[in-house]
Amino acid sequence: MDTDAFVKTLDREGGLLAEAAEAAGVGAEVPPCPGWRVRDLLRHTGMVHRWATGFVAEGYTEYHPDAGLPDLDGAELLAWFRAGHRSLVDTLSTAPPDVNCWHFMPAPSPLAFWARRQAHETTVHRMDAEAARGGTAGEIAPDFAADGIDELLRGFHGRRKSGVRSEEPRVLRVRATDTADAVWTVRLSQEPPAAERNGTGGADCELAGPAGQLYRALWNRGPFPSVTGDTSVAALWREKSAVTWN
Repeated sequence: MDTDAFVKTLDREGGLLAEAAEAAGVGAEVPPCPGWRVRDLLRHTGMVHRWATGFVAEGYTEYHPDAGLPDLDGAELLAWFRAGHRSLVDTLSTAPPDVNCWHFMPAPSPLAFWARRQAHETTVHRMDAEAARGGTAGEIAPDFAADGIDELLRGFHGRRKSGVRSEEPRVLRVRATDTADAVWTVRLSQEPPAAERNGTGGADCELAGPAGQLYRALWNRGPFPSVTGDTSVAALWREKSAVTWN
């Protein structure tokens, strides 16, 4: 997927998030995020949108802290979220391709990084808003889901911050059954997970299913579609893989 496609996805997903949040009500519980209400979800995601916008719009070349959470609620909070989301989409849409700014994972360019990261950030939290609302959850396109799995496995969990560690070396295989060449081998040890996009060699456990379902599951927003082999490896992922803001 290219940057324009990620920005279009971000645009759509932010709108769906706001719609689901409004339908649920700001006081509704968010089941995938224990202790959160919809107001917490909107405050967090709106803050992240503004934080990301700042890097691209202002050209910060070093880490810059976020501005904190707003003291807003109800309709004002929803309007604030929508305004921040629109600002992010517009900033990414009009930024020069060679904009230079800080980013925290490898990418073809800073702009490509922020478009991709915010598209996935917003999609994950759209799922949270839908869980709070109840009813039918929106679909996730297989190619976008496969990209998000790749970002999660090879990006987030390739960093020192990853909490997925195993005293005994283990191998986890992740296989999307509806997307070509979407297979990952993740080697777990006392070091950060080492993931490669291939399906060679043996594995202690395999998680398989449609890319959209795997995306939800690996972000701990749904059950694993299929688990074969040593289920304790899947349980380790479920227990240790949460990505936190700080």
